[in-house]
Amino acid sequence: MSDTVVDSGGTPVLVCAADGPAISTPQDALDVIGGAFGRADVVAIPVGRLDDSFFQLRSGLAGEIMQKFVNYRIRLAVVGDITVHVAASDALRDLVRESNRGRHVWFVADLDELAGHLSG
Repeated sequence: MSDTVVDSGGTPVLVCAADGPAISTPQDALDVIGGAFGRADVVAIPVGRLDDSFFQLRSGLAGEIMQKFVNYRIRLAVVGDITVHVAASDALRDLVRESNRGRHVWFVADLDELAGHLSG
């Protein structure tokens, strides 16, 4: 399967394929952003595409990747179940809660939940 752009309530969303390459560096994030540029306002990345170090905040990877999306004014949605990661880290739980209150980065269970963020 390949990355596809879908319309979610009038917002173009690049839905990254679950079987795509791992995102384990800021450059990998820039590659995804490049694929979205001019095509989508939001990128939905399946949890399985993100390297486990993304969820270990002390690695700095999550912050670097999230900042790249903010800098390029493309919103990011991390899509899927992250309960295991959240249970292991109070800091990650706090990041998820604060991010989901904002307008740039969301952690969602599925694309329907993302649509809710986009419509509200």
